[in-house]
Amino acid sequence: MATTVMGCGAVMTPATNGDWRAGPVHYPDPAIEVVAPAFQRYVLGNAAVERIHTGARWTEGPVWFGDGRYLLWSDIPNNRILRWCEDNDRVSVYRSPSDYCNGNTRDRQGRLISCEHASWRVTRTEYDGSVTVLMDRYQGRRLNAPNDVVVHPDGHIWFSDPGYGILVNYEGNRAAFELPANVYRLDPATGEASVVADDIEKPNGLCFSPDYQQLYITDTARVPPTSRAIRAGSWCTT
Repeated sequence: MATTVMGCGAVMTPATNGDWRAGPVHYPDPAIEVVAPAFQRYVLGNAAVERIHTGARWTEGPVWFGDGRYLLWSDIPNNRILRWCEDNDRVSVYRSPSDYCNGNTRDRQGRLISCEHASWRVTRTEYDGSVTVLMDRYQGRRLNAPNDVVVHPDGHIWFSDPGYGILVNYEGNRAAFELPANVYRLDPATGEASVVADDIEKPNGLCFSPDYQQLYITDTARVPPTSRAIRAGSWCTT
């Protein structure tokens, strides 16, 4: 839903469901909450939260294509990737079925890199739309259900494989684990892969530090409670 400017520093947001009779929300938008004070400097005073789509069951993996002016993201249980276009403010289906795709990112050449639950693989969408399988096995055994993915400036692809997609059929296909839950580093040029973290119960979200010297890994294991944490390590320098 597009934001409607009200003037005098006020804005209509999804909090009012677009109903002007509910009254405007004044800047800064109260829906934007700064939890850590260090991030306050990144908040734009005239920014507002806008809802661009509703109706998905469970969304993950947003990735922005600035050169095409569109956003892609996964609607996992609906087994599809959706696309929002900036030029017409419309949402359409980019890929269906998507093999219950979860995490997405772009490589250094701008191509889409995706983690697919149902096919137990990491793929790359080429410029012509064809799909290349980058990795689906490690040491002869099938991956669990790749979850999140990031690309380092050196071209290596890092992804987590906690196995959520094979626990139940809701977000993939239920199956037995053939490998532990690991974080991998893949060289797409050679196909060689290595385990960079094997001591995390459920490695999920990934992110590099600004200098790409650290990798942050979110552990989303439910038990024990101490497992629910963000790990940081210098895996990138080893």
